[in-house]
Amino acid sequence: MDQLQADAHELQQDVSDALARIGIEKLEARKAELDALAADPDLWQDAAQAQSVLREQSALDKRLSPWQSIRQSVADVLELAELQDASLTNDLERQLGDTRAAFAELKEELKFSGPYDDHDAILSIHAGAGGTDAQDWAAMLLRMYIRYAEKAGWHVTTVDESAGEEAGIKSVTLELSGPFAYGKLKSEHGVHRLVRLSPFNSDNLRQTSFAKVEVTPKIDAPEELEIDEKELKIDVYRSGGHGGQSVNTTDSAVRITHLPTNIVVAIQNERSQLQNKETAMTILRSRLAQLQLEQHAERLGELKGPNEQAAWGNQIRSYVLHPYKQVKDLRTRHESSDPDAVLDGDLEPFITAYLEANIGE
Repeated sequence: MDQLQADAHELQQDVSDALARIGIEKLEARKAELDALAADPDLWQDAAQAQSVLREQSALDKRLSPWQSIRQSVADVLELAELQDASLTNDLERQLGDTRAAFAELKEELKFSGPYDDHDAILSIHAGAGGTDAQDWAAMLLRMYIRYAEKAGWHVTTVDESAGEEAGIKSVTLELSGPFAYGKLKSEHGVHRLVRLSPFNSDNLRQTSFAKVEVTPKIDAPEELEIDEKELKIDVYRSGGHGGQSVNTTDSAVRITHLPTNIVVAIQNERSQLQNKETAMTILRSRLAQLQLEQHAERLGELKGPNEQAAWGNQIRSYVLHPYKQVKDLRTRHESSDPDAVLDGDLEPFITAYLEANIGE
């Protein structure tokens, strides 16, 4: 019985730590507020507001109930163990085992507790400092993410792409559809650094290249993030590059600027101006949602423009191919001595390390 109590106390501490990380007290307080609102007979005078309250109440209840059940189960085991009744030992051990298994499962789900973690993802790659080497590095990252998505069984769509002048790409935007696509790929948001012997100079010197990866949740439902059209500047222009005669001779390309934050989205991939505008609006909503998460803003009006220049100094991961081989994440310290495998899409260990380090964030 002493060992059972010790195990139960250990599990209770682990559960308490997890509850603190998800902010259980704040969530329970919010749930109490929603319960009170739902019980108010005047609530349905505003049907839209009522539905919003009930949706949030239901979602919170679904999130809280399993945690509250686990907390109570451990407390029950400890209370009954205090009786020192040997006849209860087998039942308590079974209950503790079941509770531990439920906790392990919940903890796994906790990795994806963000508001948009269950959404598809929009991933953009931009070549940074380093000229042709950087554009080649951007193309290497593009292949890495496509390989990762293929292994995961996700669907990948190229939204927009700008080819490099000599090799590689200047930029690309992908849409990745799969379970928890944004929840997983948000770990890739930031600057990626490559060190290698350059294949693009005659002296074969060591070269450092940078590429910026932007990952946003795909927000294709306008009601998820409402944007005031008065805050948008929309330009249409003639598409350039490949695409066929109808692309190059009609004003089908669309550029949308969100004036308060100066975020610009330009799309020329589709033949139809309407399709390009819809795609641009989806990406704009997605970027604003990401910015809202980063800046902890409740309203879009509180957002400041992204600090692009500062971001370039905030590299999140280094890929070294020479003079040694190593990939190291600078946030979690997770590393691999097999960069070839990582660049072939073996990203799961890096993603898992990031998610575990940020549980409840």
